[in-house]
Amino acid sequence: MTVSQNRAASKGMIDNEYQPNSEYVQFNGPSDGPVFIFAHGAGADMTHEFMDNIACGLAATGIRVIRFNFPYMIRRALEAKKFPPDRAPKLMAAFESVIRHYAAQPVVIGGKSMGGRIASLLNQHHQVKGIACLGFPFHPPGKPEKQKGEHLAICERPCLILQGERDTFGCREEVTAMALSPQVQVVYVPDGDHSFKPRKRSGHTEQDNLAFVVEKLSEFIWSTHHEK
Repeated sequence: MTVSQNRAASKGMIDNEYQPNSEYVQFNGPSDGPVFIFAHGAGADMTHEFMDNIACGLAATGIRVIRFNFPYMIRRALEAKKFPPDRAPKLMAAFESVIRHYAAQPVVIGGKSMGGRIASLLNQHHQVKGIACLGFPFHPPGKPEKQKGEHLAICERPCLILQGERDTFGCREEVTAMALSPQVQVVYVPDGDHSFKPRKRSGHTEQDNLAFVVEKLSEFIWSTHHEK
C-alpha cells in the first residue's frame, strides 16, 4: 500500500464509526457475560501486555471484555508513524461509537490511564451503569497543579478507581486529599506505580498486584451489573 493509500485508509477509519468484527476491536470472555468496554492508555494500544492481562483475568470471571483502539492509534498502525492522542471530544466520540455498536444493554466502561479518564467523562451517557479507571491520570507527573480530575467531584455513576500508592500521576497522599463524589470509590494498589508495579523491597509482587486489581475490578463490574 502506498503512503497516499495508507492516509486514505487511515482517514476512513477515523471518520467512520467502528464496525463489527473490525481488526481494531477485540473480545474476551463469554458472550452472555456482563459487558466491560476497556480502553487503552495514551502510549500503548489495546494489545499491550497490561491490557491483555486484565482482559483475560476478567474473562476468567465470566465478564465479556471489549477492547478497541482509539482513532490516533489506528493511524499509527496504518501509517507506521507515531501520532499523539486526539483531543478529548474525538476520543469521547470514538468511545461512544463502540458503546453504540457493541452494547445492547447498560454496560460498565473504563480504561487504563487516559482511557479511564475518557470513560469518566462519559459518566452521564444513558447506557453507562458504571466506570472503572485503572491508574487515573489526575495530573502529569511532577505537575500537580495541572489537575485533570475535577469532574470526579460531580460524577453521577458508580466509579471505581484503582490507583497505585506511588502513582506519579496521583499518589495516595494526593488523591486522599481530593474532593471526589460519593459515587467514586478509590482502591489503592499496594506500593504500585502507574502500572501497579511495586518495588522489590515492598514485599509485594507485580503478579499479586494485577491479581488484586482483577479481583476488585471483577467485583465492581458484577455488582454494578446486578444493580437495578
